[in-house]
Amino acid sequence: MTHIHLWIGVSAAALVIVISVTGIMLNHKQLFGFQPDPPGAARTGLAEALPMLFLVSAAESAAGEKAAAAGVDRLDVRPDKGIMKVRFDDRLATEVTVAIHTGEVLATGTRDDVFLEKLHSGEIFGDNWVLISDALAIGLIILLLTGFWMWLYPRARM
Repeated sequence: MTHIHLWIGVSAAALVIVISVTGIMLNHKQLFGFQPDPPGAARTGLAEALPMLFLVSAAESAAGEKAAAAGVDRLDVRPDKGIMKVRFDDRLATEVTVAIHTGEVLATGTRDDVFLEKLHSGEIFGDNWVLISDALAIGLIILLLTGFWMWLYPRARM
């Protein structure tokens, strides 16, 4: 039983370390330089904003052919700052910041924190991550039970 406990514990510890380190890095992404702080635009109401399709088109032009061909992953509209961030689904996670009232491209760059987010959430492992996560959860339960058993009956180790 000690060998089972040991190897499940080592596997679980590796996963906990990865989740912990990536979580700390995601909590402080601006400190580590993963999330640039783009310049803001004039702050006016959202009603005066340009049509979203026009803003996305401006972002696609600024991002380049490869990023635009990958498609838009998400849009982040921030009316209080007068900007819209367009993140593309390319390998580099290209992000373009556009002023929502003028259509001016304020910043273009890559998001270095996207890989960490996908690693931390398990998304990097694909759709089967749920099954892997379940197996690791069962492993942690076995680890808890075998550890308790070895603590309760120290001479009965197998």
